[in-house]
Amino acid sequence: MVQARWNGAVIADSDDTVVVEGNHYFPRGAVDAEVLSDSATTSHCPWKGIAHYHHVTVDGQVNADAAWYYPDPKEAAAAIKGRIAFWKGVEVG
Repeated sequence: MVQARWNGAVIADSDDTVVVEGNHYFPRGAVDAEVLSDSATTSHCPWKGIAHYHHVTVDGQVNADAAWYYPDPKEAAAAIKGRIAFWKGVEVG
């Protein structure tokens, strides 16, 4: 079982993650939707496509752009469609 934790809370929990470039991508349903809010931030990966971001909020503390996902990944990254990964201090393990 892999968990993502931030600010003392488990924000994702799954035994079905996909690891790409060292990052665990959790199924969207395994992530606590109440801690996520949309961000206008995007970034581009040459082989995965356009990433979109979420802010993570726990106990009133906001971790801006701490979660990302690829809504329409390129074919080479099809395995991460519908999945979310974390960074910026979110502990995954």
